[in-house]
Amino acid sequence: MPKKIAIMQPYFFPYIGYWQLMAGVDELIVYDNVQFTKKGWVNRNRFLRNGKAVFFSLPLKKGSSLLDVKGRYLSDSFDQDALTILRQIEGAYKKAPNFNEGFSLFEECLKFKDKNLFNFIYHSIIKIKDYLGINTKIIISSGISCSHSLNSSDRVKAICQAQNASIYINPIGGLKLYSKEEFLTSDIELKFHKSTEMKYKQFKNESEFEAWLSILDLIMFNSSSEIARGGYLNKYDLV
Repeated sequence: MPKKIAIMQPYFFPYIGYWQLMAGVDELIVYDNVQFTKKGWVNRNRFLRNGKAVFFSLPLKKGSSLLDVKGRYLSDSFDQDALTILRQIEGAYKKAPNFNEGFSLFEECLKFKDKNLFNFIYHSIIKIKDYLGINTKIIISSGISCSHSLNSSDRVKAICQAQNASIYINPIGGLKLYSKEEFLTSDIELKFHKSTEMKYKQFKNESEFEAWLSILDLIMFNSSSEIARGGYLNKYDLV
């Protein structure tokens, strides 16, 4: 069987598409040696509060804009910051049907003791992966033997070749970045993952459904068995 891989940055409680992509490949490579981007999705996401999408974020120590994700750290006051975030989540979801299970998972991730940003997020990725019943192998990028100084598509192709992968699946946003024809010159088939529209019952009427929130939202309203039965990990197309 052709080997399929995907490569993603480490995101804290990312939306369902991240987990669909993970579940649909043989290996997910998680970048630790990629430059941290401010106002990206590495240390923040959106949750549902009073019917609206609002952000939560992991406060960080100040650091050079040139540092990789693995070179960044949570704030010195993060233990207190974590309690503030937990109160926000509790207030927003305490009446959700799967609150106890969802809050316990979120709390376990948020109270992880390692304050290195990559290690902290990687721990949460593994915990959520296990909760969702995903068996995909997770590999940290810096452990792969290839040239990590390459940029963009060349780096992706080098990782694919190092992992003996013949199929690379990228989120749909990569349509503007990567060329299928270019990848084929390296004997790699490039496909793009696109989540299809989905709804589940939130607090309000489904006609007012707030989409593409953190996976935390889906977990608060659905147990792991309900997520499996609902087929949420399979609601996507490859183009």
